[in-house]
Amino acid sequence: MDEILADKLRSWAERYNNPRYFAEDPIAFPRRFAQMMTTTQPTLGFEGGEWRPSLQDVEIAAVFAAHFAWGRRAMIVRDCSRLFDEMLWRPYDYVMAGDYRDDATSIHRTVKWSEVAAICKRLKDFYSASGTRSLEELSAAQMRTMVYGQKADPKAANKKIWMMRRWMVRRDGKVDLGLWKNSSPADLIIPLDVHVYRQASELGLVTRKSKDFDTAREITAAFEDIFPGDPAKGDFALFGYGVNNA
Repeated sequence: MDEILADKLRSWAERYNNPRYFAEDPIAFPRRFAQMMTTTQPTLGFEGGEWRPSLQDVEIAAVFAAHFAWGRRAMIVRDCSRLFDEMLWRPYDYVMAGDYRDDATSIHRTVKWSEVAAICKRLKDFYSASGTRSLEELSAAQMRTMVYGQKADPKAANKKIWMMRRWMVRRDGKVDLGLWKNSSPADLIIPLDVHVYRQASELGLVTRKSKDFDTAREITAAFEDIFPGDPAKGDFALFGYGVNNA
């Protein structure tokens, strides 16, 4: 890769890997629970007693925030807020209670409440299987089928899953949460959607035309030399490219 381009990508990543650019972003929801989980001051629950979120609360928030992460940011934030209002901001308790809103009304674009209920049911089944568990145990392929209920597809880019994994695994203490300690940032894949593909293509980081998993791996590979051991940091570089070349 041209060193001038590499330097620009490093500069954009450093600049935009900053919480101030992501205050109105889907990651704000799992971040809120993560901050409450680690604070020294317990939060008052709706029953008036002290309550502190668990890792599972953060994971469930991340599952749904990533699932809703398409469309305008303002719409995503609005609809995530509606969902967590329904959950009384206690996602794990809501999932484990098993009493879900389940109808054909839209909660976010084409996502219906019935789809949310189905995801909650699968999450309940997972967490109930052997006591307190973490979604970190699941591969991206397993999360696709066991959490989101999609058919297995080795070619799928699984953008929302790799976005969630980036949030939960990267641990530089800036934007991402770094709560999954048994996973390596080196193994992350760039979350690929049409915007990321277009930016990567304009930068010459990808040659493939299909927006599939192999293309996501090609873009990730282009960042491995720029960000050794942390190629998903390149996601912030592409965000920066988008900001500066809008």
